[in-house]
Amino acid sequence: MTDNLGEIISGFTPPPHPKGISLQGAHILIEPLDDAKHGAQLFAAKQRDVSGDNWTYLPYGPFADEVAYRTWLRAQQEGDDPCFFAMIDPATQQAVGIASFLRIDQANGVIEVGHIHFSPLLQRTTASTEALFLMMQWAFEQGYRRYEWKCNALNVPSRRAAQRLGLSYEGIFRQMMISKGRNRDTAWFAAIDKEWPALQQAFLTFLSADNFTSDGVAIQSLSSLTAPLLYQRDR
Repeated sequence: MTDNLGEIISGFTPPPHPKGISLQGAHILIEPLDDAKHGAQLFAAKQRDVSGDNWTYLPYGPFADEVAYRTWLRAQQEGDDPCFFAMIDPATQQAVGIASFLRIDQANGVIEVGHIHFSPLLQRTTASTEALFLMMQWAFEQGYRRYEWKCNALNVPSRRAAQRLGLSYEGIFRQMMISKGRNRDTAWFAAIDKEWPALQQAFLTFLSADNFTSDGVAIQSLSSLTAPLLYQRDR
């Protein structure tokens, strides 16, 4: 039922918090961040980013050394929001990146994915796409109504990544924060539960073994599958 006050929401039950979950895919394992288990592996993986460019748009880092980085990791693993996870390569059993759920609003069914920091071992791989799919899938299957992605408006690769994943552009929040002493305008992207069935099918089509050549090249790109589903596109 709808009226001029908005759609009436009935039967909504606040979804669970993601703390402590693990998610298993064909190419990636996602498990709660644990410095004792993952810290040394993550530091080694991130050292492959010789230029340090991966830290450019994050509000922290790069860190001076492994001790500083792992001190930061230990502080993050204790938190509930953001709620951090390690990305594990099943073939090597090594941690190759991190990501988190944050701004977790169970009462309204809203959750954000962020603090995504994938090492060069994970970037631009099928595993990285599957990792972000698994996180989105968990959120919607647990009853979240809205799934958000926010990034520095100057971070063009992140804005493109959001739309590739089927998250629609919702605008720019000007002067939203100060990050590393600089102004940050923030670009907002989101998907909602009504859009999830079609988005899920797009991901499953892309990730299917039949969608890749013997050389590992995708026949249908994820962007080609999600573009028609976007509510609104970025510029």
